[in-house]
Parts: sequence; C-alpha cells; structure tokens
Amino acid sequence: MPIALDPVFYLIGDEVSTAQSVILDSKWKIEDAKRAVGAAFHVATPLGLTFHLGENEQELFSVEDILSTSSSQTTPIGLRIDGQAVQSPQGPEGLPLVGNFYEIFPDHLGNHYRLFRKYGHVIKTTNMGKTTYLTDSPEVAAVALTESVYMTKKINENHPLWGVKDNTAIFIGDTETENWRLAHKFLPPAMGAKAVRHYTPLMQECVRESFAVFDELDARGKSWNAYQYMVKLASQTIGKFSLGTDFGHFADVDAPLHTIVTNIASLLSLNKKITARGEWYRHLPFGDPARLKLVQRTIYSLLQEKIDLVKGSGIDGMPMNQAAVKASCVVDYLLNAVDESGGKFPEGLIVANILIVTGAGFTTTSALMSWLLYCLVTYEGAQDRLYEELCERGVANTDKPVAWTPEFAHSLTFLDCFIKETQRLHNASFQPGRTTKTDVVLPGGYRLPPDSVIVPNLYSIHTNPEVWRDPFRFDPDRWTSEETKNKHRCAYIPFATGPRGCIGFNFALLEVKILLSELVSRYEFTREGLKAIEYDPEFQLIRPLNFYVRAKKRTVTV
Repeated sequence: MPIALDPVFYLIGDEVSTAQSVILDSKWKIEDAKRAVGAAFHVATPLGLTFHLGENEQELFSVEDILSTSSSQTTPIGLRIDGQAVQSPQGPEGLPLVGNFYEIFPDHLGNHYRLFRKYGHVIKTTNMGKTTYLTDSPEVAAVALTESVYMTKKINENHPLWGVKDNTAIFIGDTETENWRLAHKFLPPAMGAKAVRHYTPLMQECVRESFAVFDELDARGKSWNAYQYMVKLASQTIGKFSLGTDFGHFADVDAPLHTIVTNIASLLSLNKKITARGEWYRHLPFGDPARLKLVQRTIYSLLQEKIDLVKGSGIDGMPMNQAAVKASCVVDYLLNAVDESGGKFPEGLIVANILIVTGAGFTTTSALMSWLLYCLVTYEGAQDRLYEELCERGVANTDKPVAWTPEFAHSLTFLDCFIKETQRLHNASFQPGRTTKTDVVLPGGYRLPPDSVIVPNLYSIHTNPEVWRDPFRFDPDRWTSEETKNKHRCAYIPFATGPRGCIGFNFALLEVKILLSELVSRYEFTREGLKAIEYDPEFQLIRPLNFYVRAKKRTVTV
C-alpha cells in the first residue's frame, strides 16, 4: 500500500519561515513529486525543480530520499528552479516620476538588449508609474505565450495595447471573453491555408498593378522612401482582401494614402506614445489622448461605410470552411458564413475585428517588406542570390509570368531563408504582452506577482547570444544548417505563438514572398544615401523611417 507523507519545502531565496508541506506518495516518480510541489508553489515549469537539503544543499534525486530525509530532519527541503534561487526581476532604479523612461527611450530595442545583459533574462521597467516586465528567454516566452492557470492575455493599464483595448476585437481584447471565443472561432478559417490559396491571385495582381508607378519613378531617376511605398503596396493588398476595396494607391505616382490607412497608422502611433508615458497621460483631455479617441471614432466610421458597400458572393449560410474559399473578401465571409450550429458571426463584432484584420495586415507587412528591401541592399550578395534563384525557377528573366501558388512560393529555398533571417534580425512586431493570473515562478526562478504584464521581447530573443551563434550576423544559410534544427520552439517566434499567436501568418508569409519576388524579378534595388537608418521608437511596430531606395528596371534576356 503506497504511503502518503507531507514533507515540508521552501523556495531557496525566500525565508525558511515561508515553508509549506506538500503531500507526496511513496510510489511516485521524482517527476510526479516535482509536479505536485511545483503546483503548490506556482512554479510554471515544475520539471525544472531540484530538491536540496541543509547548508551544503545536498541534492535529493528520488521520492524515497525526500521522504526518508524529511522524516529524520526538521529542516525544510529547499527548492531551486533550473538551478536558480527564486528572485524578483531586477531593472534600473530610474528617476522620480519618470522611472526608467530615459533608460529605455528613444532606443528601446538597444536599451532592452543592454538591460538583459546586465540584469538577467527577465527585467523590470517602470515608466511614468507603469510597470512592465520583459524577457529574452525562449523558455520564459513559452510560458508567457501559453494560455494557462498562470498566464493569459488580459490587457490592463500596464499592457502595451491598453490605449486601444477593445473587447469586441480579437487582437486588442482579453482572452477570457465570449467575444474573443467567437472571433477566434470564425476568423482563422478566413486566413487559413485553404483561404490563402483562394487569395493568392489577388496578391499577384496587386503587386503587378504597382509596376506602372515604380517604372515611372525609375524613368524619372527618382529614389523613394521604402516604408511609405511598402505601406501603399501592403495596404492595397489588404484592402482588397479584408474589405473588397481598391484604395487606389497605384493610380499614379503621387496617389495619396487612403484615409483608412492614414488613420490606422495614426492610431498605432498615438497608442505607443500614450502607453509609453503612463496612465496619467492617457486621461488628459487634450493633445495625444484626445486625438486617439477621435481617430478611433473616425476609423470605425470609415470601416462601417466600406462594410456597408460589400456585395455578397452567394455564400449566405455556407459553412465556414467552404465560405472562406468562396468569399469575395473577409467582410463577405463574416457576414455570411455559419458555424456547425448554423450560427453567424455577430454583426456588432465585425467592425472592430475588421479593424484588426486590416490594420495588423498592412502595418506588419509594410514594415517587414521595408526591412526585406533593407537587407537586400545592405548585406552583400543577398540580392544577387535571390535574383539567381528567381531566374532558375522561372520567376525572373522571362517573358512568361509565373502563376503563383502557395506550394511554389514556399519551395523557393533561398527566399524562405532570406525572409526568416530578416524576421530574426528585423522583426516588425514587439508587443505580444501577456498577464499573470496569480503569482508565478518562471523558468530561471523569476517570480512575478498577479496582474503583471510580461512582454517576450522578440528582438532580444532573436539575438540572445546564449541562443544564437553570432547573433548580429545576417546569415540566411543558418536556416539550412543543423544550427536551427534543435533550438527551443520559442527561440524564433516572429508571429508569436500559442492560442493568441498571429492568425494571419499564413497570409502574411505568402504575401511577402510573392510581393518581394515580383519586385526583385523586375527591379534591381540600390540604397540611396549614406545616413544611418533610424527606426521609429514611438510607433507600435518597428519600421525604418529614413530608408530610401532606387529601383532600376531590369532588362529581360530570354
């Protein structure tokens, strides 16, 4: 008959007086004991626990050792997590009122990286009274990005998206709501693998519509701001995909950005400015906070006007998976598709969710496309290798345009490696924040209190020198080597991961592969100017501000 005993444990790093008993069964394996003790102490990864006795911290390797020791000793058994004592994350002391603001901005990417090297894999920052934790650890990121008893996406006043929180929308709302459940049920089929195939001709059509403008710029001998024109291209594509709307961005060289696009860009800029300055700033009745509220109302009004104009494509009452590959656009799908019970997506949730599909769709893609062009012209040989592959596969240097399919796009090996390496070093996203439900001890022994916001810092994870060889070297070939095959699953997470990971990654990856390939097939890109490229620290995503290129039309020799 198994014997159940209750030895006493405490976390090394805490006072011994905090010790508590945990019932263990004598027939358990050591892994079972770790899980039981981990649950009692809110250790997120309990298999990282080790058991230690006395001043010399003799390690106990079996349940039998733990039970026999605890019956003959009065001293509680100490616990380490991944070999570490429990600790609160550290960070710079900061200044009165402003906190760490001047330790972080304007270069939050570089400064966060520096602080990880100084304080460890989880750091604490406080800006204007707003406390946020960040990590560059894949192991901690894996815990943070998993919906669990310890973690969720709950957007509170410390979260990077607090300024634009809307519980009727999928990306900017809390997980544990009925609205999120419905959106997470209906939206993924519209951007899944089958739907992406359905929209592949649209991607090809949009990039080829841009050629007349880029040809004209070449004929004039003009360089152009990469980000501004990639916003035009990405939003032209996403406008047709999400709203069935032609934004007219390539009607001519000087065509203005559509007001939906400019307002979404303003929304992301204002939110970053406000959330970076603390809760007090958000409540000001003038300036940026007032403009943010006005922009939000304007966007919803503009989107509703477009939604009202969408014409159905005969899919009313069609099951979701079928409707996703028949719809004219995402709005058409959301208005007409039904679930297994015959229920439709609530019309009252469509506007906010289309804001996310449209906004997240073009802002991330435009920034990534800009960085892809940057890498083409900055890292020697990259553009030549990509063009050579495109020629070999019949995409470039031919008078017969290729008909893109997902399989063909994903079969281009160097293109895939080039995009992965760009996303590793120049990932556009930064803000996958998650919130603790209880106090929790993370891998490495870092303890967070309840309602703490932790941000897996993608740039620092992707350049962590303990994870990546020569992390700041641009090396697409690392993706075909053994180096990347055995890494932690969260060592590379450009679209985050878990239940709240990017649902549009299938669409986004195929889109950038087609857009970039078509552009490089037609144009040779060179950088204009020698000024160092700056990113925008007061925008929700990482985008280059002052990167100009010249696109010279290639001569086809067939």
